[in-house]
Amino acid sequence: MAPQASHRRSLLLALGLAGSLLAAPAFGQAYPSRPVKIIVPFATGGPADNYARFYHMAGELFKSMADVYLVHIPYKGSSGARTDVIGGQVDMMFDAVTTMVEQIKAGKVKAIATTGRQRSDVLPDVPTVHESGVPNYEATIWLGLMAPKGTPKAVVDRLNEAVSKIGGNAEVRQQWGRQGATPLVMTPEVFDRYVQDDIAKWAKVIRTAHIKAE
Repeated sequence: MAPQASHRRSLLLALGLAGSLLAAPAFGQAYPSRPVKIIVPFATGGPADNYARFYHMAGELFKSMADVYLVHIPYKGSSGARTDVIGGQVDMMFDAVTTMVEQIKAGKVKAIATTGRQRSDVLPDVPTVHESGVPNYEATIWLGLMAPKGTPKAVVDRLNEAVSKIGGNAEVRQQWGRQGATPLVMTPEVFDRYVQDDIAKWAKVIRTAHIKAE
């Protein structure tokens, strides 16, 4: 996302956001599940030379805010990383809540914390990283609607109102909740601030982790 993205298009609204999960092997660990301040390797899916995917960034944000040393271990795909976490070859992994939930229920991995600001509807008994000792930590994937720059404000406001009604629908919220997501209802102005704040947050993570475009 470019730093000046909101100046090139009109922002309509954020549709929703979803957090990820910090998971560890279910056996053979010398550290407790809480607090989450641990010094371990962490795995993410994606080509070995392709850094800065969301789960890598979530780990780097955790590393910075918790003031711990973590070793990023990139994999060619999430499935390989997940297999090694389940097998105990890697100490922890940031992954999608919905992807890991069956492994958690089966006792194959331990859910340490979720990365959203609020607890996940999918795993309501699992605390957030924020609750577990890293104040204000939040790493979520969000979706939003945007329109070309210059779209009349009346059109933007009308679309925002229509989609906001959908996002506020109880059935829609329930269905999204089952998928680990939370619908967001924002005005275009609030969404613009949200985008700018998110850009600033992740830009700082990139600088701190010395991540460079390749």
